[in-house]
Amino acid sequence: MVEALIRTGVIGELSALLHEAVAQSAPKAAWSVGAATALADNIANNLPVGLVAGSVVASDHLASAVISAILIGVDLGPNFSVTGSLATILWLVALRREKIDVGAWPFLKLGLVVTPPALIGALAAAIR
Repeated sequence: MVEALIRTGVIGELSALLHEAVAQSAPKAAWSVGAATALADNIANNLPVGLVAGSVVASDHLASAVISAILIGVDLGPNFSVTGSLATILWLVALRREKIDVGAWPFLKLGLVVTPPALIGALAAAIR
C-alpha cells in the first residue's frame, strides 16, 4: 500500500503539505497532523496509517514536535473506534471468549468521551 502511494505521488503530496504547514507554524502543524492522524486511524486502521505517516516523516527532516504528534495520533487515535486498531479487535475477541460482550456502539461512545482528553493532553505535552 505504501509503495503504491509512493509511486502515485500521494506520499510526496502529503509530505509537501506537511512541510508547507510546518513552514507557516510548526506548533499548529503538529496539532493538525496529530488530530488528522488520530482520525485517519479510525478510517483506515492504525497500521497502514502508521506506515504512511512513517513514509511521510522519513522523506525529510521535521521538527520533533511534529514527529511526536504523528506518533501520538497513531497510538491514541485508534481508541475512538473498534476498527482503529487490530489490537482492539483482538482484545474484543478475547473478551467475547470470556463471555464479556462489548459492542461497537458502546466502544465508540466511550472512546468519544475518553480519547479526546487523552489525545489533547498528550499533544499538549509533546508540542509545548
